[in-house]
Order: sequence, then structure tokens, then C-alpha cells
Amino acid sequence: MRNWKITGFIATIVIVLSIPGYVLKEKYISRNLYDKKAHTASFVGEKECISCHKEEHKKWLGSDHDNAMDVATEKTVLGDFDNVSFKHNGTTSRFYKKNKKFYVYTMGPKGEMGDFEIRYTFGVTPLQQYLVPFEGGRLQCLPIAWDVEKKGWYHLYPDEKIDPKEWLYWTNAGQNWNGMCSECHSTNLKKGYNTISKTYNTTWSEINISCESCHGPGSLHVEWADKPEMGRSTVDKSYGLVVRTDNMDSKKMVELCARCHSRRSLLGNYNHLNNEMMDNMVPELLTESLYYPDGQILDEVYVYGSFVQSKMYNKDVGCKDCHDVHSGKIVKDDNALCLQCHRADIYDTKNHHFHKKKGEKGDPVKVKDFVSEVGEGSECIKCHMPGKYYMGIDYRPDHSIRIPRPDLSIRLKTPNACNRCHIDKTNEWSDEYVTKWYGIGRRPHYGTILAKGRTETTGDQSDLIGLADNQLFPVIVRATALSYVNSYRDKEGSDLYKRAFLDEHPLIRYTAVRNFNHPDINERIKIISPMLYDTVRAVRMEAAMNLTVVPEKELDVHQEKAFKAALSEYKAAMEYSSDFTFSGLNLGNMYSNLGNNDMAEKKYKEAFGISDEFYPAKVNLAILYNDMGKNNEAEKLLREVVENHPESYEIAYSLGLLLAEKNEYDDAARYIGQAAKGMPNEARIYYNLGLLLQYLEKTPDAENALLRAVEIEPDNIDFLYAAADFYIKRKQFLEARNIVEKIISSHPDVPIGNNLLKFINSRITP
Repeated sequence: MRNWKITGFIATIVIVLSIPGYVLKEKYISRNLYDKKAHTASFVGEKECISCHKEEHKKWLGSDHDNAMDVATEKTVLGDFDNVSFKHNGTTSRFYKKNKKFYVYTMGPKGEMGDFEIRYTFGVTPLQQYLVPFEGGRLQCLPIAWDVEKKGWYHLYPDEKIDPKEWLYWTNAGQNWNGMCSECHSTNLKKGYNTISKTYNTTWSEINISCESCHGPGSLHVEWADKPEMGRSTVDKSYGLVVRTDNMDSKKMVELCARCHSRRSLLGNYNHLNNEMMDNMVPELLTESLYYPDGQILDEVYVYGSFVQSKMYNKDVGCKDCHDVHSGKIVKDDNALCLQCHRADIYDTKNHHFHKKKGEKGDPVKVKDFVSEVGEGSECIKCHMPGKYYMGIDYRPDHSIRIPRPDLSIRLKTPNACNRCHIDKTNEWSDEYVTKWYGIGRRPHYGTILAKGRTETTGDQSDLIGLADNQLFPVIVRATALSYVNSYRDKEGSDLYKRAFLDEHPLIRYTAVRNFNHPDINERIKIISPMLYDTVRAVRMEAAMNLTVVPEKELDVHQEKAFKAALSEYKAAMEYSSDFTFSGLNLGNMYSNLGNNDMAEKKYKEAFGISDEFYPAKVNLAILYNDMGKNNEAEKLLREVVENHPESYEIAYSLGLLLAEKNEYDDAARYIGQAAKGMPNEARIYYNLGLLLQYLEKTPDAENALLRAVEIEPDNIDFLYAAADFYIKRKQFLEARNIVEKIISSHPDVPIGNNLLKFINSRITP
């Protein structure tokens, strides 16, 4: 049990027009935007931008950013509140108005029916959601939304019956606006969560996504604009404090947009300084719950993680090349968008896409969610940006902009653009046509390596190491591969990590620090301590967390000072997110490593107090209890997890080990056997199962388990010795000799092999 612990880290162009300063001087003085004492920028609101930026403002009006959130009024509410009923899973909800306010009568906390006021609108197209206020400053997202196109109510989880106790239930944390949504729908958002009272005091300067959301606080820029034209300076401090996007390179702009358009973990309130992205957030890697093995979108990941995989991103194509940054609209229609860069005579032809164009005769293709019209197969985005529906009706194209690969669908069970339309055909059918059109040759794809990394924790690491080390692959792909490589299992893995610590990309350095788990304390200090001085906040604080397993006395005075500073950053970042389960988990791990068991216990309990379904905190608390000698409490937690999550085989394994420690061998064998069936390639589980079954005198089963361990890791001396010992004890010396010869072959310098062979030969009758 003590050998592992679950961790979690579980999201425009400015044109300055010359307006004489004296025109605005009186207005400026009355606004009192400039604090002479502090001389720091403050938020002034979009109305202060209009006079100089009329065209940009005109485009922004009515955009998704403009309508990201609003007060519920007759003008902003799109849904039908004319005493309309909606039925779902046996519950009838009613939408109505009273005294010019909007209400819904529906199932609320604890499953009890009640009337709830709609205070805010949330989004505008293709759906509009509604926010309901609750005590403690909470705003909760109603699960019944308005379909703008079909003009009707629908449920976001139509096929699920969510229990009021579940995290995802609409009045619980999974649908809490303050923590889950607010930061990307309002300007200058301050979450304001109080970790003691468990309440929110969430504030914003503007309710929607306005100018300063992207450009930063504008008071000093307004001060600059108020000066006479001859008195302005392009290097003036006040001008520089506004984030300029007119001369911003594409990668920097992608990172600016990634603040919201990514699946990420925030490190605190956004500072609007447009500094290094990972000073503010950590983007998620291509994990199994979010992406398919080849990097295609699976869960709702908001563009960044897919786009940075694309060749376009690598060629310095950025958001504004395809999207007008103020309106959010596509800059050109249909294939003309792609033909800004790609030659029409090569790519916009039937010789390339092999599909009918619009206007040609043919039958439409019936697709699961819609009808694909004739001609859509000739559109670039249909083949290169196939998407998914989220929230029921919100279609999101995959921005990795990839070549269709039905051959990968066959190997990795991933989707492909061909079968998204041709749903009556097989992947093999699609692959046959792709081969016919474009030839046999297919480039190797990193998806096959990442798929292997997800499922195999032992065996050859060379493919993963090669992928993580290859500068030609996208950084997010390299970082994902790196996260699967054991940092100390072999020299190649260790050397890879040493190079990764020096990588120019913060995500690579962060991933290396986060996953470097060398058991030798001196080696850990040597490798990790320099990262305490990294220029990027996320890297520094993760380095501090990594070193919490090191006794503080082992650090020199300079290391200790840097460690405490970085650990303070880590603690602050986790406390910012203390309304999420992962915060309690990570803080619990931190305090556990530091030897503060009381605080560790408290934080773990806070984590699964937010969601009882969040079992990693229960597992880590069980490990803590085990370390403290409270095995009964540990057993209770692990049994609860295994009972509620029978697919959690690694937890069943831990429970089995704990029960063996308590001398409850029959139960221990049952749970370790359960783990072995669920994790058939984990040799260590079979090894322990074999030893346990041998003790219980279940000889045939013990033999099978020990031999399975050897089969998975044929050179592991522990497994080989256990199998040899099994046969020797039963005087099956010929079988034992076969095993011992493998020990000698794979470990010629280890004396035990030859010693065992002498003993066996002495017992075999000539």
C-alpha cells in the first residue's frame, strides 16, 4: 500500500485612433481613472473604448462574447417562460414569470420540488442556460436549457437520472457557476471563495466577455489616449500595460485565448498581464478521459489541446487567421477559409477529396445526428475537422485539423471523418477507399505509441522515450508521452527526464517535475532542486511539491528558502481551487508528505466531502491510516471504494494487500485475484497472488499465478526466484531447474542462480 499514491490536478486587433486630448480632458478628470499614488491600471469598462474603437465594438456587439452572460430580462431571455411545462424522467418542470421576474418550478436540493428564480442568462447560441442563486453566494446552472434553433426546452442529460446526492446534480458542485464556469464568461472575474465558510463572494467588472478580458485593464491606456497627440509615446508605460494583439505572434495569441478555450487547471485569479501562460494555468495533457489515443477530442476540451497538435499551429497559423477576433465569426466562408493558404488547384478539386461538390446530383447521407447534404464531402472541414456534439446540441469541430485515418480507427478504436457520415459502412471499407485514392503508404502516428503508454506500465519504453524526445512532434504530445515514461526504471528513461528538465517548453519541464519519482532522496534533491528557481510558476510550485517527500534537513539553506517560497505558491494555488476535489487531494498529499497527519486527514475528508464519488481522496486517506496503524479505518474506506467502483482494480489490489497485512488471507486472495483479472498485464499482482495462494495451499492456482508473472516479466529475478522456490518446495526439481537456468541466463552475476542449480542437481537422481 505504501508504494503508491493517487494525485490529481484535477481549465484582437487594437487600432488606436488619434483623438485630441483636450476633447476628453474634462471627462477624464471627472472619471478619476488615474490613481496618482498607485499608478496602476484599473478596469474601466467597454464604454470607455467605443469612441476610439468603433469598428471593433460594432463587430463585438451581439457576439458570443458579448452574450456570454447577462442579467435575466425580457430582452436577454430567449426561453419560453409563458407558463410552459417540460417533462424529464418523471418530473414535470414549469417555466413562468412573476412580477417581471423569471422562475422555474422544478426538482431542487434533496430532490424536493420548489420554485427558483432565474437571475442570469448564460450563453446565447446554440443553447441558452439559466443561473439560479442559492445561499452562500452560489449560482447554479439549471440542467434544462433552451434550444435556440428548435425553440424548445431540452435536458442536458436526457438519458441520465442523476441522484440529488451526486456531484453532477444541478444544485451541487458539478453545476456550480462560481467554480466551473464564471472565469470564462465575465470580465475581471474574482471567484472569492472562502475556504472556511465555504461561501462565494464572486465579483466582476463587466458581466460578459468585454474588451478588457483580452486586452487587460484599460485605465492607463485611456490616460495615454487622453493626452494631446504630440504628447503620446509608443513606449509610454501606460500604453504598454494594455495587451496589444495587433503585433502579437500567433503562438502568443493562441495562449491568450487558451486562458478560456482550453481544458486546464487555474493557479489563481487571472492577472490579465499576458505573461507566460503557465504562470496562470496548467493545460491538461492528452489523457484518457479527455482525448482519444490519437489526440482526437473525446470530452469537452475547448480547442487549445487539439489545435496545438495541428500542423497549422506549427506553421504559425493562429486564431485570428480563421476567426475575426471581435465578432468570433469565420473570416471567409466554406473552403475559401482554407484556401487562404492552400492552393485551390490542388486541394479544392475532386482529384483531392473524391466527393461530389454542392449542386451535383446525389442522395443525402443520413447521419446519426443530422443529414449530410450532397457536397459536404467536398468541404475541407468535414474531412479535416470532424467534430462532436456537447451539451446535446452544441457542435464543436476538432481543431487538430488532421488527415482522416480509418486505419487508426481499426487499430485504436478511434473515430474518423469517413465513418462519421458513412455510418452504414465499416472502418475497413473506409480504409480501402483511402488506400485506393491516396496509396498504401501511411505515416506512423503517435497515437499508436500513446495508446500503448496508456495500457502498458511495464515492458519496452523506447517508443515513448523517442516520442517524448522528438522536437518535431507537438509539445502536448511529447509531454503526454513523457508522463508515461518511468523516470528511473532504466537509464534511457532517466536520461530522458534529465533532458526534459532543460527543455525550452514549460509544459515539458512541468511534466518532468510532476512525474519524476526517483526513490533515492539524494538523486531527487540533485535533479529537482534547481527547478525551484524556474522562471515559470507552475514548474516551481510542482518542484516544491515533489520535494515534500524529502526531509527538510537534507536541503541546504538556499534550497530550503527556495523550497518554502515555491511551496507557498503551490499551497496558494491549491487553496484557490479548494471548492474542487483535487485541491483537497493535493493538499492532503502535501501535508501527508510533510508529516502533518492531522491536516492531511482534514484535507482528504474535505475532498470527498465535496463529492463522495471522488474516491482517490478516500484511497489516500486509507494509505495514511495504514501508515498510522489504523488498519480498520483504512479497510473500511477501501471496501467502500471497491464496492462502489468495482472497476477500480488497483484499489482492490491495495485492499488485498491490506487484508494480507491483517492476516485475513482468504479475503486478501479474493481481492488480489479480482485485481489480477482486471489488470492482466500487471506482473507484480500475479506475483503477490501466487505467494498468497501458495500459503493457502491452493497449489494449481498458485503455480498459474507465479508462471503468469514470469511470462509478463521473464527477466524479473524476484518472480523467477518465487517460481523456482515453488517447485523446489514441492520437489519438482526438473521444473525448478528450467526456471533457475533462466535466472542464470538473465542474471549471470547474481550468485543465487548457480547456488540454486547446485542444490537442485544434488537432489536429482542421475
